[in-house]
Parts: sequence; C-alpha cells; structure tokens
Amino acid sequence: MTDLAGLRLASPVLVASGCGGTGRELAAYGPLAELGGFVTRTLTLNARPGGPQPRILETPSGLVHAVGLQNPGLEGFLATELPWLAQQGARIIVSIAGSSLGEYAELARRLGGSPGVSAIEVNLSSPDAPTTGVFDVREPFHAASVVAAVHRDLPRGVPVLAKLRADVVRVVESARTVLDAGAAAVVVGNALPAAMPDGRQAGLSGPAILPVALRCVADLRAELPDAEVVGVGGITTAEDARSFLAAGATAVQIGTALLHDPTTAARVAAELRDGVPLHTGTSTSTD
Repeated sequence: MTDLAGLRLASPVLVASGCGGTGRELAAYGPLAELGGFVTRTLTLNARPGGPQPRILETPSGLVHAVGLQNPGLEGFLATELPWLAQQGARIIVSIAGSSLGEYAELARRLGGSPGVSAIEVNLSSPDAPTTGVFDVREPFHAASVVAAVHRDLPRGVPVLAKLRADVVRVVESARTVLDAGAAAVVVGNALPAAMPDGRQAGLSGPAILPVALRCVADLRAELPDAEVVGVGGITTAEDARSFLAAGATAVQIGTALLHDPTTAARVAAELRDGVPLHTGTSTSTD
C-alpha cells in the first residue's frame, strides 16, 4: 500500500492522464482496482474534438503528439465515463484544464462532489497550451492562482495534485509555489514542448524524457524533502519505476508505454508488489 496526498492506494503505480483512454481499453489487461489510481484524460468544461490529424507520430525514443485535449467535456464524462470507472473500484483522479480561473473553479466544484472522484489533477503543463486555448501557465504565480482557485472550490478531503512541466531550472520554484497555494502533491513531469513536422506545437513523451523527469524528482526531494512527488516520464519497466521511487517519488505514473504495450501498468505494479519494499508518503490517512 502507498499513501499519497491523504489517500491510501493499492499500489504506487498509476495510469497517467491521456494514456488509458476511458479505462475500458486497459481493463482487459488487469483490474484497474489493483493499480494505485487511474488518471483520466484531461477534461475541459465543454467537449473538444481535438486537433487535426496527424496527432501522434513515433520517434526513435518516444512519441510526438498534438492531441488538442480531445475529451467529452464535463457533462459527457459525468454521464458515461465516471460511473463505469467507479464500478471497477478504481481510484479515480480527474485531470482538468480550463481557459480561465472561473472554469477551473467550476470543474473543481462539480467534480469534487461527484461520487467516485478521489482527487483532482490540475494540468499546469500542457505542452501546446497556446493552441488549445487553455490557461497558459508560464510563471509559477500563474500555476499558484489556478491551484488556489481549484483548492478553494473543492470539498474538504479531496486533494489537489499539481502537474508541472519537467523544467529542471524552475521545477523547485514552481513546486514550492503550488504547494503553498494548496496542492497536496506535485506530479512531475508532463511531455516536454516539441513540434510536429509541420511546425505545430506538440509534446514529446516516452523514454527520451525519463532522465529529465528523474532529475526533477531528485531536485525536489533535495530541496523540498517534505513534499509528496509523483514521478512520470518514460517509465516502461519496474526498474524505471524503482529509479523514481529511489530518487524520492512517492508514486509513479505510466503513460506513453501503454500505447505500445497496454499491459505495462499492471505488469510494473505486479513486479513492484513482489519485489523490494517501497517508499511511501508521509500521510497516515486511510481514506
């Protein structure tokens, strides 16, 4: 068991936002309830059709993607995806993004009171934010304002996870700012900014970014030893996950690897469960 942000998780392995579909796509490869949590694709207040094709291209060491935050919107998620996930017994963490602080607050208010939602992950690091129309977080104080708006409108006991870019120069400053604003934990890091061959803004994810994300986790542990950190970026094996846990992460998220091998999260969780003792967070809650 792993304690993260006041939540008791079955495993330190979670599914990263946007990489597990609706959850149905992964359920055939292992019970979602045996994972630490399922992070939904990033939801916006209104449904979004996503960006133009092609959206995903393979590189020698990962993926370049410009999905455009395709999602069913809040109403569609509450009506169809959330009930199914809750029936699976999954620990549900909803990723959100908005074009304004008001949208973030409304998403938090509506989702926080919805049965089955355990936590909110605030996407503060969309690599193509300017082209998707979501709030463009360029400075730590921007991130803090979003986290504060979400935290203020969530019911007590629903933690906020702040997802930050793996920026080795400013990650400690950004993490300190969002934690002060009410985040219970930070998630590091999202896809790195990149470009599609036609020049469209995009993100780079997969094995290529693992060393950068790992450096960010290590820096956060050194500078903010009491912070709870979730490491994400290029994890494909149990050894990768152990590297993040050894660097100071409380938990990890697996993303891009699932698009190549949908058994990855279940396999890594099983290997960790049967292996060495794991680092856990400082919380003693048994929620």
